Amino acid sequence: MAMFTYPAKALVPQFHRFLRRIVQQGALMTRLPDGRVLAAGDSVSTPLRIAIHDWPTLLRLSLNPDLAMGEAWMEGRLTVENGSIYDLLDLVTRNLRTADPPGISRLARWGQRLMAQHPASNDPRRSKQNVARHYDLDAGLYELFLDSDRQYSCAYFEEETATLEQAQLAKKRHLAAKLALSPGQRVLDIGCGWGGLALYLAAVGGVSVTGITLSEEQLAIAQARGAKTRGVDFRLQDYRALTERFDRVVSVGMFEHVGPGSYPAFFASLARLLDENGVAVLHYIGRSGQSFPTNPWILKYIFPGGYMPPLSEVLPVIEAEGLIVTDIEVLRLHYAETLRHWRARFLARRSEAVALYDERFARMWEFYLAASETAFRSQGLVVHQIQMVRRQDALPLTRDYMQKAEAALRQAEAG
Repeated sequence: MAMFTYPAKALVPQFHRFLRRIVQQGALMTRLPDGRVLAAGDSVSTPLRIAIHDWPTLLRLSLNPDLAMGEAWMEGRLTVENGSIYDLLDLVTRNLRTADPPGISRLARWGQRLMAQHPASNDPRRSKQNVARHYDLDAGLYELFLDSDRQYSCAYFEEETATLEQAQLAKKRHLAAKLALSPGQRVLDIGCGWGGLALYLAAVGGVSVTGITLSEEQLAIAQARGAKTRGVDFRLQDYRALTERFDRVVSVGMFEHVGPGSYPAFFASLARLLDENGVAVLHYIGRSGQSFPTNPWILKYIFPGGYMPPLSEVLPVIEAEGLIVTDIEVLRLHYAETLRHWRARFLARRSEAVALYDERFARMWEFYLAASETAFRSQGLVVHQIQMVRRQDALPLTRDYMQKAEAALRQAEAG
């Protein structure tokens, strides 16, 4: 460790300039390993205070802050002395709306982008490995912060005062309305998770649902939940291996794992699986504005292979595969609110996460939830819902059918 001391100390002036360039709104005080304090930001805000506990951490933060910040927090080498890690990430992301990232980070992002575009980046073998890294964790972890139906995707807050349970039910209802369901139809749920949406569609829509996932842990729970429900079939299967056709296809929170290099294969499969008169709805985390590679810390520790595209990268591929886009909705701060609920629930039961894994894991998960929420609030992340058909006349001419369907679904839920 001593070998890093001199070059890291020599970086202090550059690191201070870096902080002052980033923090323009709000204020940040950074205590160094030798006790010195670096000030950055305006003079009217109450400063947030953090501490960097060793010189190698300062060096890593100087070279690659996007990755090093989360790692330092996980290891306890960076701590927040007043406030929380959310407060620090909120300060940083609000200021980075206009600031340029460091040059080395730009180079790393450029290389990551090239890798994501390669079709092999998420082939079936690697897709299953990536899914296992996140979704095959102990099921008890997700019970700490998700709603009772285990909805692990953006909720739909019809009212600001809605509870997480109400908002997740509204999400399922909203998606079902866009599918324009009719009794007896066959529905495919790509990336079905723990089965909540499939069970909902079967219960209120009178349809049969095939749910597919690459997560063995999720499959076991979904099959147990669906054992006594008619018309629901859960499978461990890749969408590329399916040969059947369906009246409706829905995919929620799975497309982020596909990767740009596999977009043509994904939408070609969607067109192949969808009946001539079918309707598909795709719900995924996207980005407003220009493309931007996934944060390297998120890629390494949370979602390997993950990528959140702007519409400009998705729509041309949909059109190239012969699908017709019939509706697009952008959910802006709904996921930020969802994550706010998840973070509060997780922190309330944080000791249980430590018992399941350890302190380092709990710090990692806290960082993940906080970083995700601030990204939706300040860094242009949104949720796209895209409705697609193969025939122009597959749906009514106006959107009134969605409102009527939601009203009917409310009645079915009550009954």
